[in-house]
Amino acid sequence: MKGRQAYLETHVLSAEPMELVCLLYQHGIDAVRDAKGHLGTGDVAARSAAVSKAIGIIGELNSALDHSSGGTISRSLEQLYAYMTQRLTEANARRQAEPFAEVESLLSTLSQAWQEAKTKQAPVSTHVAEPATPVWKEANLDAAVHAWSA
Repeated sequence: MKGRQAYLETHVLSAEPMELVCLLYQHGIDAVRDAKGHLGTGDVAARSAAVSKAIGIIGELNSALDHSSGGTISRSLEQLYAYMTQRLTEANARRQAEPFAEVESLLSTLSQAWQEAKTKQAPVSTHVAEPATPVWKEANLDAAVHAWSA
């Protein structure tokens, strides 16, 4: 496990801002899937740990929102993150799979949008004639939504 942890740490420390957002979404999705799986096996402690991890990741995404320049998108994401946190808490307390599936779907949709934006992002060059159209606008994401945005 130490090798995996070291790899993850190196990956995070060397990641570009948009990659960090994508990593958080992917790990959030993984944590929700783990929680859903532990619900099926009846492992309460593992389910609660996975829910806590997912809520922590959503909290990290929320704390990175830049409301001063993120506009309505950052406010909408803040509300969506609060809703997802509420649904995860309910799913854990009531032992229901449906809220887990809902949050997983929401995180997957957001993750796909950020992955598309990251893929469309032009590579950094030392010589650029004109600034490229911001990728996040093409993917309906605002550049200032997360403080880590490129």
